[in-house]
Amino acid sequence: MSKNYAIVLASGVGERTRFEKPKQFIKIAGKTVLEHTLEIFESNDSIDEIILVSHRDYVELCKELILKNNYKKISKVLCGGASRRESSFIGISAIEDEQSKVLIHDAVRPFLSNRIINECIKKLDEYDAIDVAIPSADTIIEINDDMVINKIPARKNLMRGQTPQGFKVKTIKKAHELANKSGDITVTDDCGLIVKFDVAPIYVVLGDESNIKITYPIDITIADKLFQIKNSETPKTDLKILKDKVLVVFGASKGIGASVVEVAKGNNAKVYGFSRANNVDVTDIKSVKKALEEVYKKEGRIDYIVNTVGVLKMGKINCREIEDVKDEIDTNFIGCINITQLAVDYLKETQGSLLFYTSSSYTRGRALYSIYSSMKAALVNLVQAVSEEWEQEKIRINIINPERTATPMRFTNFGKEAAETLLKPETVAITSLKTLLSNYTGQIVDVRKEEGAKYG
Repeated sequence: MSKNYAIVLASGVGERTRFEKPKQFIKIAGKTVLEHTLEIFESNDSIDEIILVSHRDYVELCKELILKNNYKKISKVLCGGASRRESSFIGISAIEDEQSKVLIHDAVRPFLSNRIINECIKKLDEYDAIDVAIPSADTIIEINDDMVINKIPARKNLMRGQTPQGFKVKTIKKAHELANKSGDITVTDDCGLIVKFDVAPIYVVLGDESNIKITYPIDITIADKLFQIKNSETPKTDLKILKDKVLVVFGASKGIGASVVEVAKGNNAKVYGFSRANNVDVTDIKSVKKALEEVYKKEGRIDYIVNTVGVLKMGKINCREIEDVKDEIDTNFIGCINITQLAVDYLKETQGSLLFYTSSSYTRGRALYSIYSSMKAALVNLVQAVSEEWEQEKIRINIINPERTATPMRFTNFGKEAAETLLKPETVAITSLKTLLSNYTGQIVDVRKEEGAKYG
């Protein structure tokens, strides 16, 4: 049976970014740009194999990243050529089955969506060549050598090309063979070859504005911000893995914390729940230390730690008492720092995982909830930074971003709301535990209402 291949082109040297290393090896949100891109194809069910084309000076570094991340789909790491077209040809030539489909993607586009991949693969059942593009929001002008406008094409007929570009293998091989015979090196990408030599019609799949290519220094800043607000899908991990694992839950007496305890116990985990109800206060580091020591003394290990403790208070910043503000900061942020500092010694033994919670307000501060919003943003930054700090210890840390959830804190602050508009706490708990068990780290994981229908 023919396969679906992804060729990831990572052979550039990053001349335009002016960094010490190629842009695909720059770290953003705890991982290199290349790792973020490879993980997209690694996790996509439509892709069977990945061929990585690298600059010859970085082949060994690529292999190190493959081993570190335990990528299973990468079948070849090839030395690229002197140009993008040559590197693409090297990758295509490594595929023997000409009936297969192939997507060719820039390594420095780390925000590719599963929707685009899946649509490209599907459309290759109808077409031999696929491009990905988005409408142009800007007017495009054509100039001459003297920087004088020749013409202004109608914007409605213009689109901005992205990657991946998709092909039947036999089709793109034919285009490259024609180019090689003609000696034409003016066309720089694969769809350009298809057009130049009139090999096949090209269907256009609608891309995404966020599917940016990291080319210039400012793109690193933009990418960093996109990763800060980028959310991951619920991982496809099996909760049966929880059997006999030791889980500590802070904030276990009610709401999401209580549901995490219940779901974990239902999957045969050894669960220890703490809250102020049993005299454990996350704002007191000695209290947290004592709780973890007690669990470790009894079990000899701690695999996972979850902190669901949070408080939401309303009020204009200039109208609130400073002690009340400090209490909200301590509960929502300092408590997480206390747990983070103490967790490392336990979780490094088991290569375990730590989990916190944010809210949609982390992306933009909300009036009357300025402290809560800013603490949730701070937590996201904490998780993303610590994930990189803990890379050598192989400890994972992530953060859950649930929609409005039916919890006591929600009811206290917003009163009665229609049940069908709220997530069930157990839905958030299931996603939380799946995230704990996954290989995610430094990720923001959304829980949305549609998942409530799935798990509820």
